Amino acid sequence: MVMSVEPPGCKIRITNRGLEMLRYETQKFVEEELSNITMPEMKGKEGRFQYTIKDVKIIELNLTHADLLFQPDNGLFFTVQNSSISLSFERRILYWFFFDTGSTNASAEGVNINTALHLIRDDLGRLKIGNVTCDASIAKMRAKFSGTLGRVYDFVATFLTTGMRFLLNQQICPALNHAALVLINSMLDTIPVKTEVNSYVGIDYALLNDPVVTSKSLDMDFRGMFYDLADENTTLVNYAVNPEIREYDRMVYLALSEFFFDSGMFAHHHAGVFQMDLADERMSKDFELMLRTTYLGTIMLMNPALVDAPLALQLVVTMPPRCTIKTSGATVAVTAVVTVMVRPPGLPPVQLSNMTMEAKFNAKVSMKGKRLAVHADLRRFKIFSNQSALESLALIPLQGPLKTMLQISVVPMINNWTKRGVQIPLADGMDFVEEVVEYHNGYIVIGANLQFTTGLRDMIERKIQADS
Repeated sequence: MVMSVEPPGCKIRITNRGLEMLRYETQKFVEEELSNITMPEMKGKEGRFQYTIKDVKIIELNLTHADLLFQPDNGLFFTVQNSSISLSFERRILYWFFFDTGSTNASAEGVNINTALHLIRDDLGRLKIGNVTCDASIAKMRAKFSGTLGRVYDFVATFLTTGMRFLLNQQICPALNHAALVLINSMLDTIPVKTEVNSYVGIDYALLNDPVVTSKSLDMDFRGMFYDLADENTTLVNYAVNPEIREYDRMVYLALSEFFFDSGMFAHHHAGVFQMDLADERMSKDFELMLRTTYLGTIMLMNPALVDAPLALQLVVTMPPRCTIKTSGATVAVTAVVTVMVRPPGLPPVQLSNMTMEAKFNAKVSMKGKRLAVHADLRRFKIFSNQSALESLALIPLQGPLKTMLQISVVPMINNWTKRGVQIPLADGMDFVEEVVEYHNGYIVIGANLQFTTGLRDMIERKIQADS
């Protein structure tokens, strides 16, 4: 397996505890698939004995000893040992001059099924089942005949059940191969690879390598990179720390590096999202009065007629914000230009001042279902003039009110945007629950348990219906 030199922005680990939950859903799915097995009509003649067997139906599967395991360096291994299958069929038998028809119950015992699923990264960077290795065997089969010739059939029961055992055994692996390569792969198609986050940016969750499988976990490295929908080729280069997942206690772990968050802010900045005007109802009357008092002299020197014109602030982030993750938490540093303007009705705005704002936000990461969200709080803030040190001194009285206005007007707008979240690479019908977020130097790790909101069969059928 060739490993990518590109570091991942996102990693996911599924542990043995997660596999245990998947085992339950897998067993139900396998039982449903095997219940739908169809067997061809059997006809034959042995001396004076002629028979026809048709309408073979599986009544019940008793997969008492089923398990789903990690198979190192390959994928998943589903095994069924010493289980049984109950079935029925319609018989039509002629023996000498005796003719008999009816329904017969039979059971297959000592059913063993070993299925290995080889997990790969396909050409699109999607997780897939590449191939299936299947081996099935049935130790013995019994049939209970009844009717007018019940005792006569005892000596031919072995002959009939041997043929049925062979046919049933031949149907098990093809059914499971189809289930894995067609049905389960269609469910894996619901895991997002490249998808829109909003009307400005998308996210790339392509797998960078084939999954790494050990006896304890399945580890997947994803690109985890946001991009501008209008310019997908301009992206941030990943120089961040490679996130590490060291634990196995929870069902699933999600690790995200600083690059994951930086690429999101880079893409939004490149798309021109990080700019806004604060005027009218977005600006408090008290703050506007303070601005007007501060810049009254400037307005009078420019044009006394503008003294009663509305004031506005324009915020433009000058460079992509940067995220820093430490054990103490995550912060985001933002540098912006704040322009104070007067807006006379019907005329172009007039610039009064231009200043630089440096702000640092605390960023709290959370997960709900399979959507990752961030909540920001303003931590540090300062402004200074781009024109002179003297003007920077004059701006000191504005520091407090401007910070308050940002907390009241701007930060809620940011959080309203970020609380929508972004979907993580998880299939439809599966969610994170009981999440715990841990901060490390350069990355975060979210440990959680898995919950199926939809059964595996329903997930597959919903995908098939959507495609059709």
